[in-house]
Amino acid sequence: MQTDTFNKISIFLAEVVGTSLLVYLGCMGCLTTFGTESNFLSSNLSFGFVVMIIIQIFGCVSGAHLNPSVTVAAVVYKLVTLPMGVVYVVAQLLGAFIGFGMLKAVVPFDSFMSSNGTGAGLCTTVPHADLHPFQAIAIEFSITMVLILVCCGVWDPRNAQNTDSVAIKFGLTVAAIGCIAGPLTGASMNPARSFGPAFWNGHFEYHWIYWVAPLSAGLFTSLAYRAVFWRKEETERTFIPDFSLRMK
Repeated sequence: MQTDTFNKISIFLAEVVGTSLLVYLGCMGCLTTFGTESNFLSSNLSFGFVVMIIIQIFGCVSGAHLNPSVTVAAVVYKLVTLPMGVVYVVAQLLGAFIGFGMLKAVVPFDSFMSSNGTGAGLCTTVPHADLHPFQAIAIEFSITMVLILVCCGVWDPRNAQNTDSVAIKFGLTVAAIGCIAGPLTGASMNPARSFGPAFWNGHFEYHWIYWVAPLSAGLFTSLAYRAVFWRKEETERTFIPDFSLRMK
């Protein structure tokens, strides 16, 4: 019982620290001051590589979800229990809060002013002005769906022997999706990643989109994959690597 409690504490701390690093380092890569000009390519590569690093560190501890939509999918796959899933989400939101707070503490205030005219502030995810909110929901849903499909493929028992480069695969997945959809919605795919900057910048307009779309995508995509594509192996594995993503 004592070991089980310690393991749960370790998982909670891994998700807190991992999500903190995701937001802290990822959003640091979006800075446009200090003589550098961040663009969608560089900022999304930054997020992708940060995801890769965190999975390499904490994948063996908590699965490095870093993302409530990934945790929802993991609950559907029975990789974590529902109560433990709640613990994951609380840890992720706390980590996002801490991560952006750390960035605010070490970077000059002027660096957080919006450079794209939205007034949302650094790293805050908002839909492009030309998009209707329901178009933004559709985009966030579809790109999160791709992310969750990658998770489901990794969790599939038939992929047991193909987990050696999971961190790289997830990192590049996040970077690719971010480069494609970043100009449209910010390509969050992750309510926690959107929550930290929105809270500290005090900008919650359209923030609901970044909860509704990723969480519903995590639920429906994992249910669909499990119903249509997932198959039991004749000899069940005793352990399914939980190198889930996370996102941006």
